[in-house]
Amino acid sequence: MAMESKMAIYDLIPAHHIPKTLHFEKHVSVVQIITSLKKAGIDFPFIVKPDIGMKAFAVEKIKSAEGLSSYMRRTSGVFIAQELIEYPSELGIFYVRNPNEERGRITGIVAKEFLAVNGDGRHSILELIKQNPRSHFQLAALKRTYGSVLDTILPMDEKFILVPYGSHTRGAKFSDVTKKSTEALVTVIDRICRQIPGFYYGRLDILCTSMEDLEHGKNFKIIEINGAGSEATHIYDPGHSLFYAWREIIRHWILLYRVSLANYEKGHSYLSYKDGREMLRANNALEAQLKLL
Repeated sequence: MAMESKMAIYDLIPAHHIPKTLHFEKHVSVVQIITSLKKAGIDFPFIVKPDIGMKAFAVEKIKSAEGLSSYMRRTSGVFIAQELIEYPSELGIFYVRNPNEERGRITGIVAKEFLAVNGDGRHSILELIKQNPRSHFQLAALKRTYGSVLDTILPMDEKFILVPYGSHTRGAKFSDVTKKSTEALVTVIDRICRQIPGFYYGRLDILCTSMEDLEHGKNFKIIEINGAGSEATHIYDPGHSLFYAWREIIRHWILLYRVSLANYEKGHSYLSYKDGREMLRANNALEAQLKLL
């Protein structure tokens, strides 16, 4: 639900469905990391993220040894380095399967539009950022990331991606595309999820060339899987109301309850109140820490 190692989760997913991924301790040198990455076939640029993290906090695109060194000075512990997947579409697909059922189902799909600006040949990237409330809200972080690059004037219609991953907290726009789900897509997702031991409820964040290719099981990578603590992120479509969001949250909690009850009847224990409280306290403390990186 929270405070889980991302690397431990990646190890459960069939390797050909995820980006090449390595994890490192903070004390490892930059030279050692780059050497290990090259042996694994990972070159600049690549993605780094905390091994235990949330909401894309402290997730960065590393373009050089200097950038990696800077990240390591700021990070607080074990982190992951991951091959950069440059597929154009990112989807969040929520999957549920009752332990007593043979086949799971998709309960929500969100399409993620990366935070970006489009050039007009007159305004700087900084000015374009300020014109859009969604990007303006991220201005402080973008200044730290890009510095003087923001003074660049983009040619007409040239797109500049400000944040190359689909996080709502980092400015991505979420659109509910659940209605585009097909039996073919359910079959592909169900086949993947059934290969993950004990996985019955959660959200798969997937990069792909298109939803059509994903339906055929090709040209995609799973970049993260979240479990019981997952949000049904299609609720963040700007066209949805607060009441819709509440209904979807309640619907998914009921589904989670049914999965939990079925697992309990099969001999699995519930998380104790004490352990759950300590987990959430640790999660809140970690979130506060990651926001500062």
